[in-house]
Amino acid sequence: MTAKAGMTIPSVRVHMKTEQGIDAIDTKEYFSGRKVVMFSVPGAFTPTCSAKHLPGFVAHHKALMDAGIDAIACLSVNDAHVMGAWSEAGDATGKIDMLADSHAEFSRALGIAMNFGEVMGERAQRTAFIVDNGTVTHVFIEEPGMFELSSAEHILRNLTS
Repeated sequence: MTAKAGMTIPSVRVHMKTEQGIDAIDTKEYFSGRKVVMFSVPGAFTPTCSAKHLPGFVAHHKALMDAGIDAIACLSVNDAHVMGAWSEAGDATGKIDMLADSHAEFSRALGIAMNFGEVMGERAQRTAFIVDNGTVTHVFIEEPGMFELSSAEHILRNLTS
């Protein structure tokens, strides 16, 4: 299955680090009843993800909320502790929900799982989604090595045009 507009967000368990510990999140419930921008990255603390992708969504958080988005989520095939540490390091805490897809189950269900070779293994492809009440309305999938379509700036242009 390939990610596409019109698909329904599947029910998969991911994790999120909170002040109270590690919460299990059902993705179907998370996306239900609100409009969410979710971007996926190959890995927390990796070069493009840390220098461009996450910082763009942090910088444009208010503009995205003003454009009618209820939540911004970042998906990565990492554990919740790594995602929590990356959130703190990237000033994303309280702005972006960091969804840890530690076994790539959600990434596979969305059709964005990709083998990044011997060093990184199976990861989420660099992608962005706009999801309205559990239904994907827009999908922006990057070619390997690219970073344009899934940027916060590109998402904003598609929300306001």
